[in-house]
Amino acid sequence: MSAHPAHHDLPHWRRSSRSVGMNNCVEAARLDTAQLAVRDSKDTARPPLRFSTTAWTSFVTSLKEVG
Repeated sequence: MSAHPAHHDLPHWRRSSRSVGMNNCVEAARLDTAQLAVRDSKDTARPPLRFSTTAWTSFVTSLKEVG
């Protein structure tokens, strides 16, 4: 048995479509149907922050309402 996770077990990280290539953004990846991970694109070695999909959706919705 390998100590490394299988490739299909790794999160698929996505950047914002508004990112302009300066590496000043966050990346997000769905972990499962109930969790999302968020990380700094400049420091991908650090552990990501984890949120429930409900909490993340609420956060993004509030940003859209303010902005």
